[in-house]
Amino acid sequence: MSATPGADFVRFTGHRFFTQRLVLATLTGRPVHISGIRSSSPTNPGLAPHEVSFLRLLEAVTNGSAFQISYTGTTITYHPGLITGTVAGAGATADDVIEHHVPAGCTRGITYFLLPLALLAPFAKAHVNVRFSGPGVVTAATETGDISVDAFRLAVLPLFGLFGIPPARIELLVRQRACAGQGGASSSSSSADRRGNGIVELRCASQVRLPKTLHLHRSAGRIRRIGGVAYSIGVSASNNKRMIHAARGVLNVLTGEIKIAEAPPGKDDGRNRAGIGFGLCLVAEANVAGVLYTADAVAPARGGVLAEDIGTQCAHQLLEAIASGGCVGWTAAPTVLTLMAMGSEDVGRVRLSKDVVGTEEVVGLARDLKAFGASSWGVRPADDDSGGGGSDDDEDDESPPSGDVVVSIKGAGLGNVGRKVA
Repeated sequence: MSATPGADFVRFTGHRFFTQRLVLATLTGRPVHISGIRSSSPTNPGLAPHEVSFLRLLEAVTNGSAFQISYTGTTITYHPGLITGTVAGAGATADDVIEHHVPAGCTRGITYFLLPLALLAPFAKAHVNVRFSGPGVVTAATETGDISVDAFRLAVLPLFGLFGIPPARIELLVRQRACAGQGGASSSSSSADRRGNGIVELRCASQVRLPKTLHLHRSAGRIRRIGGVAYSIGVSASNNKRMIHAARGVLNVLTGEIKIAEAPPGKDDGRNRAGIGFGLCLVAEANVAGVLYTADAVAPARGGVLAEDIGTQCAHQLLEAIASGGCVGWTAAPTVLTLMAMGSEDVGRVRLSKDVVGTEEVVGLARDLKAFGASSWGVRPADDDSGGGGSDDDEDDESPPSGDVVVSIKGAGLGNVGRKVA
């Protein structure tokens, strides 16, 4: 997991943060060398199927990228190219879309691909249209920690607007939903045919020259509304109403504006028995622009869980996310911090919970950004910031410490290289 910048390469060891490091290499234009990828595994050393699939996706949306993979797959060298997006004659079909097939061996949710792709798309030379299909496409949350497509659409994509990237021009189309199915997110090849088979399309026409500086370090405000999506794939649609009713039983006493929608069944959901299941995604929106909290709950692939239990579990997870504080939750924190580091050469600030800052993902991102030449982060208690008016300051002095911190990041000013050339 250590990082040692060499003369030509940024060098890493281990398979953790694989997509994150390749995205940073592509955005900064620096080649990367990753070794020791599951080298100690006696049965499955080297790159996993979902990592190989991501390499193919990266090759499709860039021009001039070069990969060198060792015979055992435990070492990879990546020379990044230009982020071209969806270009006719360079991987795009006649429908102006890049078709990416996710094989059955993939054990991650589709947001494993969507999150890094959403980071690359605003820096592309042209628009980005990618359609994901295949037995490995799982749109629900997974046991490996991947969020659902609903959490990605409702709690991650809206934050791009804070950086001057219009979220209205970023569209996520869920053509067909799918859960992990029997075998779960860690299913083997023998049970892989029982999972996935979703269809998801990401369209991004919000290409920018340079992301704006973010200042989101004040109070997170109060929750004004709660929304979400309940979905059932291959099972009775009554599970949706049962999950919504259970979630409302927990949340109705806290706020009156709750709108939880039911995802419409896909055209093949009734006949396709692969990837069946049900789940719920909840998103809480504060009265401060850009402050969103999310929670995901999905029925385990082995079954045996009531829809009411999933609804109650998701509502409690949402309350825990709200109670943890901060302006950005763990779901969107890596995306926000990466955009801040790639933005204009000014100091941006964001208020985060200590629980979020202390996660392995955020700490690993800070180390990786430092390895690629980005500035170090500044971290200070959020209570050190002045509140504003006099009476508000007096109230803040009497209130207990929030436990949040303000992370300050100086942008690298790299921006969109493709736009520079154009």
